[in-house]
Amino acid sequence: MVSNRCKIAVKEELKKLNLHFMVVDLGEVEIMENITLEQRQQLKIALLDSGLELMDDKKSMLIEKIKNIIIEMVHHSTENIKINFSDYLSQLLNHDYTYLSNLFSEVQGTTIEQFIISHKTERIKELIIYGELNITEIAWKMNYSSVAHLSSQFKKVTGLSPSHFKKLKDKRRSPIEEIGNLN
Repeated sequence: MVSNRCKIAVKEELKKLNLHFMVVDLGEVEIMENITLEQRQQLKIALLDSGLELMDDKKSMLIEKIKNIIIEMVHHSTENIKINFSDYLSQLLNHDYTYLSNLFSEVQGTTIEQFIISHKTERIKELIIYGELNITEIAWKMNYSSVAHLSSQFKKVTGLSPSHFKKLKDKRRSPIEEIGNLN
């Protein structure tokens, strides 16, 4: 689950199956009762119909947690992380960063860093389109060391400078669910 729309869809499917939940958050669900194999299969099918998947293995769940942490950090957080992101991720997930990084790359076909850059680029596009912040303010908000660093990375990903992107009439953006995925 990578958006509030996903959370709503999951809650609806749980209600249809008469399952009570304590938590429905990005990437995880805590159900109050034990569910039968039949209920689990029904939930799995219903989620697939909604474009979501029920993950059973710990590695897939860990990948989802990594993605959700990155999405939260880039798209929703108002505070800057004071420590190195790899240390932050390791602390949150209680795993060595090398393990997380290798697992993510193996499963996703891209690095954690590339996934972050893709999301940051999309967020920068959004901030440019809104026009409420200038590029210096965006660089600070997105935790870049300088405007030059932001501009360089943005151009590498989009082929355009931020100022050229701002002038475009047709500003193309991607849904959060599609950022950083190979499909």
